[in-house]
Amino acid sequence: MALAAGMSACAAESGTPTLTWYINPDAGGQEQLAQTCTEEADGAYTIETVLLPRQAASQREQLARRLAARDSSIDIMSLDPPFIPELAEPGFLAPVPDDVAEQTTEGVVQGAIDGASWNDELVTVPFWANTQLLWYRKSVAEAAGLDMTQPVTWQQLIDAAESQDKLLAVQGQKNESLTVWINALVASAGGEIITNPEASGQDIKLGLESEAGKQAAEIIGQIGTSGVGGPGLPTEDEPTSLTVFQGDQGSFMVNWPFVWSSTVTAVEDGSVDQALLDDIGWTTYPLTGEGGEVTPPYGGINLGVGAFSENPDLAYQAIECIVTPEHQAEYFATNGNPAASTQAYDDPAVQEAYPMYEAIRDSLERAVPRPQTPFYNEVSTGLQETWHPPASVDPESTPVSSTDFITSVLRGESLL
Repeated sequence: MALAAGMSACAAESGTPTLTWYINPDAGGQEQLAQTCTEEADGAYTIETVLLPRQAASQREQLARRLAARDSSIDIMSLDPPFIPELAEPGFLAPVPDDVAEQTTEGVVQGAIDGASWNDELVTVPFWANTQLLWYRKSVAEAAGLDMTQPVTWQQLIDAAESQDKLLAVQGQKNESLTVWINALVASAGGEIITNPEASGQDIKLGLESEAGKQAAEIIGQIGTSGVGGPGLPTEDEPTSLTVFQGDQGSFMVNWPFVWSSTVTAVEDGSVDQALLDDIGWTTYPLTGEGGEVTPPYGGINLGVGAFSENPDLAYQAIECIVTPEHQAEYFATNGNPAASTQAYDDPAVQEAYPMYEAIRDSLERAVPRPQTPFYNEVSTGLQETWHPPASVDPESTPVSSTDFITSVLRGESLL
């Protein structure tokens, strides 16, 4: 804080505007980008970074409260896509200039553009995008007779894991990762969690009481009750899933690309054998059912400019620097966060660090964002309350009870 204050004083004395960039935790890549773009600005501005909390919900709460108070110190924000509509709807985000929108979306994967928009308008700038792949142990898939060159269904994975007495790793913890799973399942079956996302809270219609909702509940309930998800499923998050997958009973797993770099590092430090790394394969996210769509989860971070910033034009200039394909490629290769720009995937450093780069890029083109609504927090938390633990999920009752509870919350009749 003292260093930041000193930098601010120097910037003020020199007449150089200081832009404050609120960043989500990473391996230091955003701070490095801030320094790089400050140098490239050649005195036009200075970028300082302020670290947001680790949990996405806490990031949302802090930014929403400060923007509601018309905080002018927020110039640039690293935003989790599901919370963008909540900030865009009340006018907390400065409009994206047309030239900036055109420049920063050229060659960007469709999933990232969808996640950066609200009401069919780009309201933030895609920075890095993320998606889940289906990771598998080649030896297990071969023994089970699965053809992993073709899309596979969740039922095929369950059957294959059970036939080999293995565990299927998936995130069943009561947090945002559970919403990610539910959304991907419903979307693959052709459904939507919210059918009219632009509606006001009390008028929102949920699409869970549908064939897609039932199929999603059937898969989660089956994994929970059959034991194929393992005893730790109700508390399993992404790192825990990776640990299960790397263990003796590992078979299949849905998870983000960090899986690869983490396993490579584990091999280098001797905690995991090279044979395990050689046994790992990857492909697109599984289908909810035969004939369904490949609809991987979409995540990542977009960059928004605070509506009350004193330097919105300079903030967008800085963002244009931050999200160049070259900078996205460097960030991907060094920090493990996939680029939104397709051009970044041509970088040799990216291809060397992530040999599954084509699968990531292709998956992002088909990725489906979570429900886009200003009331996302209520919907997501409501899903977590009613679809957990996985063993309690029932296709006949859970979609109905979940719809009733979330609708009651949105109408102000119940509390989360």
